[in-house]
Amino acid sequence: MALLGQFNSLRVVRQAPPGLYLDGGEQGEILLPGKYIPPGATAGTSIEVFVYRDSEDRLVATTGHPRVRVAQCASLRVVSVERGVGAFLDWGLEKDLLLPLREQTRELRPADRVIVLVAIDPKSDRIMATARLKRWLNKQPANFHAGQPVGLLIECKTPLGYRAIIDHTHQGLLYHGDLARPLRVGESVDGFIRTVRSDGKIDLSLDPPGYRRIAPLTDQILEQLRASGGSLSFHDGSPPEAIRSTFGVSKKAFKQAVGALYRRRRICVDPDGIRLSGE
Repeated sequence: MALLGQFNSLRVVRQAPPGLYLDGGEQGEILLPGKYIPPGATAGTSIEVFVYRDSEDRLVATTGHPRVRVAQCASLRVVSVERGVGAFLDWGLEKDLLLPLREQTRELRPADRVIVLVAIDPKSDRIMATARLKRWLNKQPANFHAGQPVGLLIECKTPLGYRAIIDHTHQGLLYHGDLARPLRVGESVDGFIRTVRSDGKIDLSLDPPGYRRIAPLTDQILEQLRASGGSLSFHDGSPPEAIRSTFGVSKKAFKQAVGALYRRRRICVDPDGIRLSGE
């Protein structure tokens, strides 16, 4: 059966003036309009298509790629606002995506950006967007483990840090003290699970944990020292942004790696920087 709001591999049943009709299983035949027909598609072949509803609520297929699918989150631009109805969002398809008024958390205007989850309205069976993320995100305990790589979508800034959506399913927190630069709401970044607390809250990091982070970084620091003649002007007062720009890690991670090298007597630490031992 064809899944609404997802990509499906559907078999061509027949061709007609409007386009190709595809076998949607229990959903019946689904039209792929002529302008989306790929070369060589004929009856009996299968085509990878995205299934959604047209302006008349009929199921329709497209070979276009929306920016987000059902059960995924994204930062989308508001195209227009209709009083009493909601906001229409650009999700990369001809028909804009409706964010109903009841699913909004603030007043929106054209050109605004909003973080939404794409869902299927249980009452109308239509694809919609919702900004009420806590209501729709996974309520089950998170099945993450410390150190696990995850994809993050920055949702909002808080006094403690930045709340992020983890792999489209849960929410977690990146702490200000662990970041080398401010993040942008709507930005997608790669991150790691730091810990899943007993109360279900999730702490996040942009750096890999423990030895996975420190071991490669110590080698990188040694290489930079050798390439620069044996010394680098990075110290406790160095800006986190400069460390992130040079080494790609937080200041905290850099200091841990420097400490490891110092304990192994590979480097000396001076007030104005670090240098190779014996230099």
